[in-house]
Amino acid sequence: MISHFVKYILIFLIFALHILSLKAQNISNFSTDLPLVIIDTQGKTIPDEPKIYARMKIINNSNGKNRFTDFPNEYNGHIGIEKRGSSSIHYPQTPYGIETRDVNGDNLNIPLLGLPEENDWVLLSNYNDKTFMRNILGYRLFESLGHYAPRARLVEVIVNNEYQGIYVFGEKIKRDKDRVDIAKLKEDDNSGEELTGGYIFKIDYYTSYDSWLSPHSPMNHPDYNVHFVYHDPKWDELTSQQKNYIRNYVTAFENNLYGSGFDNPVNGYVNYIDTESFIDYFIVSEISRNNDGFKKSRYFHKDKNGKITAGPVWDFDWAWKNINECYIFKATDGSGWSYKVNNCNPGVKSPGWMIRLFYDEAFKNQTNCRYFEKRATVLSNERIFAMIDSMYQLVENAQERHFQKWDILGKNVGASEIGEQPLTYEGEIEKLKNWITTRLNWLDNNMIGTCSSTASPEWAENSGYKIYPNPATSQVNIQAADPVSGLQVYNLSGKLVLSKNELNAQVIHIDVSQLDAGMYLLKLVDNNGQAATEKIVIQ
Repeated sequence: MISHFVKYILIFLIFALHILSLKAQNISNFSTDLPLVIIDTQGKTIPDEPKIYARMKIINNSNGKNRFTDFPNEYNGHIGIEKRGSSSIHYPQTPYGIETRDVNGDNLNIPLLGLPEENDWVLLSNYNDKTFMRNILGYRLFESLGHYAPRARLVEVIVNNEYQGIYVFGEKIKRDKDRVDIAKLKEDDNSGEELTGGYIFKIDYYTSYDSWLSPHSPMNHPDYNVHFVYHDPKWDELTSQQKNYIRNYVTAFENNLYGSGFDNPVNGYVNYIDTESFIDYFIVSEISRNNDGFKKSRYFHKDKNGKITAGPVWDFDWAWKNINECYIFKATDGSGWSYKVNNCNPGVKSPGWMIRLFYDEAFKNQTNCRYFEKRATVLSNERIFAMIDSMYQLVENAQERHFQKWDILGKNVGASEIGEQPLTYEGEIEKLKNWITTRLNWLDNNMIGTCSSTASPEWAENSGYKIYPNPATSQVNIQAADPVSGLQVYNLSGKLVLSKNELNAQVIHIDVSQLDAGMYLLKLVDNNGQAATEKIVIQ
């Protein structure tokens, strides 16, 4: 009997070793074009919080080919790790928060994967984003408008010798000279100028102790409550004076915003907020029709002696698609305004500031001008699709392993979507591009406000050019303070439609009779190589 028992034990051990060998073979034999992140918790289960000790290796070879058995040339050291996220924490592919640490367990600021040195990092899962691109695309668009957005890299991840798929390795939102670059608020900064910054706060899930309640309900929703969450410094790192200051500043802004003279260009809301950041945040959130953009994971920051600034952007895995929520986000024709999300009765309420800001004609028109100006350049279809194509090339091989691990192609997982799901990765990319095209077409035809035009010669603001008539039907006239060497006209998709070189003239006439009606970007270059860009409208 004993011999039979021993025999069975030996058979089991041989089988187990065979399985382990196959498992090791699966992770050791592949070569990836993406950086490879390898985490070893030494047998411990990763909790929601607090972070546990683990070791991390990062392989990022200069030749672009990375293997499990390669030397960890990017990082080989200690970390703290925990699960992160709200809804995403429940996905089979788990997102993580990571803290790089030294041998003593203290924070270790170090540059990783081309990102500036810090110690707080995130690994965002892609279970809810079969393209792997939605977050990075949102970040890069906001950055292209001149603002900080989290830097991120696509990586493949192995945890405790088990392949976990493609993740987004990136920066956590926090105050830092290379992240949200505002003053560091110290414990003794409790009066005067030092008290005025820097603060990062947000709209998000909240508790009674980490947030404050706004005295104002959102416009059109008097039964809604709005809570602001202390983010950095955290609620338990702020003194009572500091909490009172940022709460009172935001309340003063809201009192002004909802008051009768809110749109006064001298004494109105412009004294409290950086309007360009609010406009750009709106544009990126609406291009992506981000379900979370105005109600959750919505960040603001304030520097010393500064105004409230919108951003950074965050959390786009529920964006860039038609999701099975309320009418705004279900629409398949590209329609809907994300900033009106309170009409959907969300769990976390939006403050509704954008609703009120659009009561101001100047703000509306600035938004329109900014949108169409950037649509002709960094927000053109071509620029956006170029970003998508470059990321596609990075993951073209890795995506096969990811979808072998997570068999979700063709399945409606994560945020439930409207319509059939593509059966291939290429189909997911095509669906994303088609969605963006439809959305941008709708925004081009429905953008809030109007951009002012001139019918008679007036100097374009700060440019040194007179451009008239604008709008035009057949001819655009240009008067320049200095000789112009050349000009180009681009449509809103970024395509060059007209070009003139070797002009060396201060008075120029352009025949635009063959151009389709619409808005265009006119780029002028003088003989010194200085360029200026103006919008023209063809009727």
